[in-house]
Amino acid sequence: MEGLIRSGHETWSRVEQAGAIGAVRRAATVLAGALGFGVVARERVAIAVSEAASNLVKHAVEGMMLIRPHPYLGETGAEAAAVEVLALDRGPGIADLGRALRDGYSTVGTLGVGLGGMTRMASAHDIYSVPGRGTVISMHFTADDRPPPRSRVSGLSRPIGEESVCGDAFACFDTPETAVAMVCDGLGHGEPAAEASRRAVRVFQSHGELPPVPLLERLDQALRASRGAAVAVARLDRASGHVRFAGMGNIAAWIVRPGGRQGLISLPGIAGGRSRTLREYEYAAPPHSMIVMHSDGLSGRWDTAAFPGLTSHSPAVVATTLLRDAGTRRDDACVLALKVTS
Repeated sequence: MEGLIRSGHETWSRVEQAGAIGAVRRAATVLAGALGFGVVARERVAIAVSEAASNLVKHAVEGMMLIRPHPYLGETGAEAAAVEVLALDRGPGIADLGRALRDGYSTVGTLGVGLGGMTRMASAHDIYSVPGRGTVISMHFTADDRPPPRSRVSGLSRPIGEESVCGDAFACFDTPETAVAMVCDGLGHGEPAAEASRRAVRVFQSHGELPPVPLLERLDQALRASRGAAVAVARLDRASGHVRFAGMGNIAAWIVRPGGRQGLISLPGIAGGRSRTLREYEYAAPPHSMIVMHSDGLSGRWDTAAFPGLTSHSPAVVATTLLRDAGTRRDDACVLALKVTS
């Protein structure tokens, strides 16, 4: 299958002190250079990332930033990659986002570019902010400044505490007709858990065309030589909106719409532990809903009422907001958000 999206080597940076601004700027420009960006394009990335980091240092609480490549297919069908920047905080939020995005609006002490200039430098952007809860900003930069195709799926993983590797992982095949998503939580944390999840992603990459239960059976067999993992698979038929789902262990999955959410059933068990008989369940997903899957590194108690308007935003912003507000630092965490329709 084509269109594989998966966990990468995601490195989170705390952006709470002034010294972090230069570090994230360098990380972003180095990545842009590695992706073939020219001097002018790299400068756009540097200024926008510096401004975003400055805002986190000056105005935010618990500011974090993630910088990573974002693969996509260009207009000619050739593979390309954007620089994806995610900035999140638990700060005061933005009461009037429209005003903050106007020309000439700036906050004292920053580079003077302001939020509007920062997002105009990006090839694509999305912002979600709730006063008193904080802000999530997603920016994509391409070498030619053309917006990448709008993403229908995004995922994030974050290791426990100060660990360097995450034992949770996600993967998704996304095509115009079908999307197949997997979230895996390797038992424990650290390298043994990460190896179990990497093994699961490799199996998914080779056999993602299978229905959920046969795919879980492959995963169960492959993970017997590892520590084992909780795993769940969702298969979405975009034309009908039907979702076929099967899971083992504590992977939470939901069909989320503006007015609420519906939980998907995952049975007890561990892939690699010779689990009980597997079972597939089928659900109907409304056209403008999302499928959200996450490991138990996120609390399942989040409430859609606490996130007004969130489902209208990009999958990256949805996943980042949930990781920020429902994630715990006491465990590895992984969350995936998938739009049912474009």
